[in-house]
Amino acid sequence: MTQPPGGDNGRRRRVEGLRASLGDASRGSRDVPRRVRVTSPRSQARRRPPQRPLRTEIGQQTELGEVYVTSLMRAQLRLSLVVAGGVGVAVGVLPAFLVLMPTLAELRVGPVPLSWLLVGAMLYPFLLLVARSYTWASERVERDFGDLVESES
Repeated sequence: MTQPPGGDNGRRRRVEGLRASLGDASRGSRDVPRRVRVTSPRSQARRRPPQRPLRTEIGQQTELGEVYVTSLMRAQLRLSLVVAGGVGVAVGVLPAFLVLMPTLAELRVGPVPLSWLLVGAMLYPFLLLVARSYTWASERVERDFGDLVESES
């Protein structure tokens, strides 16, 4: 079996260096150096207090929990204002459109006036669609908030 270049000289040197540093201790003498306790240099550093889960922060209504709850409420308010504004514009434009164009208000589709068809056949399905979209969006906001709370915990 062949040895790598330098052979076993590296190990032999380390062992000899260790024996020299121990002095007579390796030979059975009683002058064994005292043990020294080795500690981390950060052992004297101030320890951080344990972090509380975000769920606890919210439940105990601390300042951090209040910030998170306020952000959730703002997101919900923003969504509500956007939806209410959109519905207000859409519902407000329809009567204005009928007033500005009186010929449309007088048109009839069979026995039913066109204005009734626009309100009954177009407005209510539109409001149902907006309501469903709002529900999905608000659930998404709450789900994102829940995911944030879970990931921080």
